[in-house]
Amino acid sequence: MLTLAILATMLVLMALRVPVAFTLGGLGIVLLLAGGFSPLIAPQALQASTQNFVLLSVPMFLLMSNILLKGGVGRDLFSAVQAWVGHWPGGLAVATVISCGLFAAISGSSVACAATIGTVAIPEMIKRGYPAPFVYGLLAAGGTLGILIPPSIPMIVYGFITEESVTKLFIAGIGPGILMCLLFAGYSVWYAKRKGFALTPKASAQERRSSGLRAAPAVAVAGSVFAAIYSGAATPTEAAAIGFAFSVLITTLVLRTMSAQLFKQAVIESMVTTVAVLMIVAAAKVFGKAIALYRIPQDISAFIIENFGSVGMFMIVVTIILLIMGCFLEAISMMLLMVPVLSPALRHLAIDPIWFGIFFTIMIECALITPPVGLNLYVIQSIAKAPMEDVAGGVWAFVGLMLLTVIAIYFFPMIALGLTRF
Repeated sequence: MLTLAILATMLVLMALRVPVAFTLGGLGIVLLLAGGFSPLIAPQALQASTQNFVLLSVPMFLLMSNILLKGGVGRDLFSAVQAWVGHWPGGLAVATVISCGLFAAISGSSVACAATIGTVAIPEMIKRGYPAPFVYGLLAAGGTLGILIPPSIPMIVYGFITEESVTKLFIAGIGPGILMCLLFAGYSVWYAKRKGFALTPKASAQERRSSGLRAAPAVAVAGSVFAAIYSGAATPTEAAAIGFAFSVLITTLVLRTMSAQLFKQAVIESMVTTVAVLMIVAAAKVFGKAIALYRIPQDISAFIIENFGSVGMFMIVVTIILLIMGCFLEAISMMLLMVPVLSPALRHLAIDPIWFGIFFTIMIECALITPPVGLNLYVIQSIAKAPMEDVAGGVWAFVGLMLLTVIAIYFFPMIALGLTRF
């Protein structure tokens, strides 16, 4: 009964547009005081949440992606990929998916990925006759690759919550990320053939070479970050700092697209996003401490285990819950609310927490593109200046492909865990 009352209160506060951080933090403090627990738990939780070394990578990755965004790297990536695959059936759509995948490897943010590639790809695809809902859905879904293909800010938060290795989470995201890119690209080719779109002329060798050279520095940034993490030469936090430094060098000295004004904008936008993320993390820590003292996570896990005792049933129930929650909550909030509640059940059912982290990340990808709260929908709507019904109407096929990825990693877990074994 208490759990339902807390959930109802939370939904009412969010419906009243109370910010998530204040909702979680306020409820946590009220629960502590109502239960007779020391209110000092709240400031201690706040302090503990902001003194974690892993979370230092969040502003670094945000800075890196925003600097690359302001420096026009997305345009260079899209032009290079288009030169190689643009003449295929559905080549522009395939180029969009690949560009999203490449930018995902240097951003860690779905919003940055959708905004960067969407700015370039949307007008180009519309001009070539692709239906607007398909274009918007493709870009909204392609942007979500930013949190599945490493680096990934939600994976950093998941590692912070569960105390699992962020490096292993990053590596585990590679296989599912590639699989999802292939599914998106395959669907795009099938859709283009079915609609009979005209083929784009094949780029010349000179065009391929020049565009490839222009995009090479950005690819080098992604390679350096991943190599530093995968080799063990640097932690994710240190690798984020390396990526930030390289992005500054590339946009200022190599591409010469960065100005003082653009750099200032990148820093301010990164600061605003960082503060928002860390405020939610800190508030969720207070809320998590409070509900743990009431043994709510243990009670919910016990209920789930008692009524849905098999791994398969547990995953089906969690998938349905996350799909419903994704219509009302944004990605980080879902993770901070649900992972502490589900963790006891993971241990009881012997579910690998690294694998579950990838599953959870894919599910919050769905949350990013499901109305009415899907953040990527608003990003694409803002870029395209299109009606929300057109943007939302194009995402459902891609939600289905994301769920197909979930099914694939459930039956073939080594898609996610294979590389972590090396």
